Amino acid sequence: MNLIGISGSPSLQSRSGWLLDAARERLATRVQHYVPIAVRELPAEALLHARFDDPAIRAALAAVARADVVIVATPIYKAAYSGLLKVFLDLLPQDGLRGKTVLPLVTGGSPGHLLALDYALKPVLASLGARDILDGVFATDQQIRAHDAGYSAGDELSERLDRALEPLLRVQRPVRPPLNLVRA
Repeated sequence: MNLIGISGSPSLQSRSGWLLDAARERLATRVQHYVPIAVRELPAEALLHARFDDPAIRAALAAVARADVVIVATPIYKAAYSGLLKVFLDLLPQDGLRGKTVLPLVTGGSPGHLLALDYALKPVLASLGARDILDGVFATDQQIRAHDAGYSAGDELSERLDRALEPLLRVQRPVRPPLNLVRA
């Protein structure tokens, strides 16, 4: 599978970024090609002014177009996904996620932000043509603990991530018989 990971976090080190990396690592045996997009690394002026001719923007949009699976990771701020992610999603064509499997991963300070996954992020993904939106994963700051060396999570969150990824791990490429063209 061709996998793209979109990080909507404005921070270099973030819980949502860690969750995205954990998902990618679990899919490593199924992925032929992986492209990470850290939206914070794209040119801010090009993002804000929708400069589709910017090489970095063109490359990011082309990577999304080539993907089979898109993982979208974002922190929740004020009951919505990050503005940084919003600016990037606004650049995608109206059907930019059509035919793709999408997995949303979100983090928030408290369980009170849980509904942002279903009422803020999923509708936007659906409006971009995504029809195969997997069950998302929401994690609180307490579920992803910060350490000097990075982050870690407990068994409960790991199990929820594994369940969300299960449909992607079960997918097997169809074995097609060789073409035998007989011309009369």
